[in-house]
Amino acid sequence: QVQLVESGGGLVQAGGSLRLSCAASGRTFSIYAMGWFRQAPGKEREFLAAIQWSGSFIYYADSVKGRFTISRDNAKNMVYLQMNSLKPEDTAVYYCAVRVRPNSDYFSSASYDYWGQGTQVTVSS
Repeated sequence: QVQLVESGGGLVQAGGSLRLSCAASGRTFSIYAMGWFRQAPGKEREFLAAIQWSGSFIYYADSVKGRFTISRDNAKNMVYLQMNSLKPEDTAVYYCAVRVRPNSDYFSSASYDYWGQGTQVTVSS
């Protein structure tokens, strides 16, 4: 099992920035990739970004490309999501997730095996 704890959410004005953090613990040696998703009220969970744990692949959703940056610190078992130029439509609960399976879809929430509890991001206009 891998446990995940997100932090860094909060209230920010449109145009502002936030940096989300996700701490992984437990069987971290099994991590293949980590991702960030979000879910707004009444909407499906949406893929944002993913990073390969021991490689160089990084993927972004078109909706956040150029505004959000995913990064990792393997030594600390941390993954980050730097969010710039935030918009009111970015308001959602943000989740980090872990994939242990190498051959599955980076973009699908069904490919991820472990999830954090989520952190609320609210962007005011």
